[in-house]
Amino acid sequence: MIGKHDARKESTLESEKDDVRRLQKDLDVTTTHLLQPHAGGFLCRQAVLNMILTGREGPNVFNGFEKGKSLESLHGILTRSDVGYLQWGQDNSGDDRFSQVGSMLKTPKFPIWLCNINGNYSILFCTNRELLSDWKMEHLFDLYFYSGQPSQGKPAHLTIDTHAHHWERDQHEDKHRTGRRCSPAEMAIRTKWKEATINWNGTFPFF
Repeated sequence: MIGKHDARKESTLESEKDDVRRLQKDLDVTTTHLLQPHAGGFLCRQAVLNMILTGREGPNVFNGFEKGKSLESLHGILTRSDVGYLQWGQDNSGDDRFSQVGSMLKTPKFPIWLCNINGNYSILFCTNRELLSDWKMEHLFDLYFYSGQPSQGKPAHLTIDTHAHHWERDQHEDKHRTGRRCSPAEMAIRTKWKEATINWNGTFPFF
């Protein structure tokens, strides 16, 4: 009995060591800790989100591997995941290619995205699970956006048109759009569908 117990304990320890070695291999010089101190608590680093989404702890959102400014190897996303990821923030630099989400996360196996919008997390999804299996389906389709805020009783219904001409946008987009700036949610959606026309179907756009 003691021998079997010791063998199981040794096997568990070896398994844990393998997990640590794999974690160290997935991370790079940009991320030495998975949690970041913030306002008396902790924030999850991108590596934790990537681990939840893809099963690997790569700390960046671009595809594959990149070389940093000092030619160090930076680790990104290697495979498509079931659930995707979109992000947009006012402070993000559009010229920083390392902060741009790659196609692996933008195009998941199922049309569900975790969205990081100005540091707040929300969910974007489509009820047609075949949406991403045929590019023709992405001409005109519906998405649902849920911010997780108590004031939002149900997901907002959005209609996305990726083929509307610029002179048609004022006709296709809802009246709330007239004379206003784009909401951060729209900006996040357009990181996946560039220049898409977004109709909130009567819901006032979230900021």
